[in-house]
Amino acid sequence: MAANDHRASFRPAAGEIPTSPGVYRFSDRHGRVLYIGKAKNLRARLSNYFQPMHALMPRTQRMLTLAARVDWTVVATDTESLVLEHTWITEYKPPFNVQFKDDKSYPYLAVTLKDEAPRLLITRNEKIRGARYFGPYPKVWALRETTALLQQAFPIRTCKESDYRRAMDTGRPCLAGQIGRCHGPCSQLVTIEEHRARVSELVSFLAGNDTSHLRRLQREMRDAAAEQRYEDAARLRDQVQAVEHVMEKNAIVLGHDVSLDVFGLRADELSAAAHQFIIRGGRIRGERSWIVDVELDDSPSTLLEQVLQSAYEETDPPPQILVPQIPENSGPLEEALSTKRPRRGRVHLRVPERGDKAQLMDRATRNAGEHLLRHKLKRAADLTARTDALAELQDALGMTEAPLRIECIDVSHLQGTGVVASLVVFEDGLPAKGAYRKYRVEHTRDDTESIHQVVSRRAAQLNQIAASGEQPSGVYRDRPQLLIVDGGAPQVQAAARALAEAGIDDIALCGVAKRLEEIWLPDDPFPVILPRTSEALFLVQRIRDEAHRFAITFQRQRRSTSISTQLSDVPGLGPKRVQALLKHFGSVKRLKAASVPELAAVAGLGPRLAEQVHGFLRGAEEPSQGKLVSEPETTQDGGPSE
Repeated sequence: MAANDHRASFRPAAGEIPTSPGVYRFSDRHGRVLYIGKAKNLRARLSNYFQPMHALMPRTQRMLTLAARVDWTVVATDTESLVLEHTWITEYKPPFNVQFKDDKSYPYLAVTLKDEAPRLLITRNEKIRGARYFGPYPKVWALRETTALLQQAFPIRTCKESDYRRAMDTGRPCLAGQIGRCHGPCSQLVTIEEHRARVSELVSFLAGNDTSHLRRLQREMRDAAAEQRYEDAARLRDQVQAVEHVMEKNAIVLGHDVSLDVFGLRADELSAAAHQFIIRGGRIRGERSWIVDVELDDSPSTLLEQVLQSAYEETDPPPQILVPQIPENSGPLEEALSTKRPRRGRVHLRVPERGDKAQLMDRATRNAGEHLLRHKLKRAADLTARTDALAELQDALGMTEAPLRIECIDVSHLQGTGVVASLVVFEDGLPAKGAYRKYRVEHTRDDTESIHQVVSRRAAQLNQIAASGEQPSGVYRDRPQLLIVDGGAPQVQAAARALAEAGIDDIALCGVAKRLEEIWLPDDPFPVILPRTSEALFLVQRIRDEAHRFAITFQRQRRSTSISTQLSDVPGLGPKRVQALLKHFGSVKRLKAASVPELAAVAGLGPRLAEQVHGFLRGAEEPSQGKLVSEPETTQDGGPSE
């Protein structure tokens, strides 16, 4: 990218854009939306806009010349991104979009219940008297195909009203009935009452209340495959897929009389992100995301109250607001919000439990999580913020220099067994994943003894490097200025004892207590309290959380490997059957809790072998882990350390 390319001012940081499907928007410096697009993979799609300018189309070049901001909204499926793109193009009318400008509405499935013999229609007319509507559906071609399939599953009338009347008056089947394409009373094959019963089944199926016919198709497909009728099985498979596609009613398009707001919330110890979808006339007319600072005593309920109050400081609330949970003071909050709607009724807070609105809540929560992640990534990537964080840490811990290299140790176990530890490294406030280490810990009584063992091992490595007089290739070329352990005063004392035994006195040491985010120093009876909005606390929290994540990952990997090794000792249980067991149950915990019949249901086991496995799992002891060893990190987080 050229040095004077203004796109650098709004280009998202690496890893900031999610790989999920979604809709993106380019805006100019005045906030006007220039272009709206959809993507199956937002990261891959948006990266195309930051190629060299000469590689882009002229129209795209002109749009990017005017752009000053890019935003995106995550959705669950490609279908939702199509619908949301259409809605926003219609709403904002971006100058660089050329599709959907005709404002054409999506089609519906309608069942004409007022007719004597109702029929199923594809229509854009939303004013058919007595009709029951389903949809709208964004993919017209799939709707046409599936309507034919629904006619096979629920044979009802398809002929026109004039043909129906003529057939009923003359007693002769209608033309469509004569060729087997109409199954109404006019075909002379069913009565009006029988036809009504079929229509009721169809309506129940489309409404999502009865999936028995879909299950029947799936059962017939499996039976056909078992009987080696592969052509029939393929046809039934296509029918099942098409019916399931029609039943994928979209969470982004609701009824035209629906007006509500949806709030999603994601929080950690220091910050929370809120995402609001504004639904008017059944369409998402707007959205907003913002960050809220989390105070020490803030509960999810308190955070939600603050979010709702700030959201309607300058705007009127809709009659219904969907929230992830009902706040403790919901009554007074509803009263306060209702005063902003004089003569227009009361505001109600609701928690959606199922259906379209629950899916909307899930989308809002996911987008809140994405916004919180983007906020943390931007804060972590900010050079000024990192510099401030290191300076604040130096001052708060009384260090003589800024901790340019920080190492953090965390211990993980499962009810005292399978103890492991992790060591993560941050340089200049950023993770150095190639320097991460994993430790296996043996014969310890508690976390303090585990911390002592791991710190002793790390201290021995540092002393060995210093004695050699040479810096090793790869990682561990620098001594850390600061060592952090996960825990309070007891863990810090154990780490300090290990460093003292190794004769190391030039590395600062502190511990981080989880609940209150307190910083504990050796030989200090009182913790250091960093301001909750400080960059130093944000950095320490990131380092501690990364060490915890890395330790948990290693602990789970080892338990899975351990149970595989144990099971291989069962007579008749080879590697393939071991893998089949783990794959079938999904986790070691579920496997150990399984009964003999559940084990016997796994392909290739049988009752006798299932009993042996069940007895072995009930009597198995946690295997010996051997002596304390360190293992270089070889996962996606970085390369090996030695």
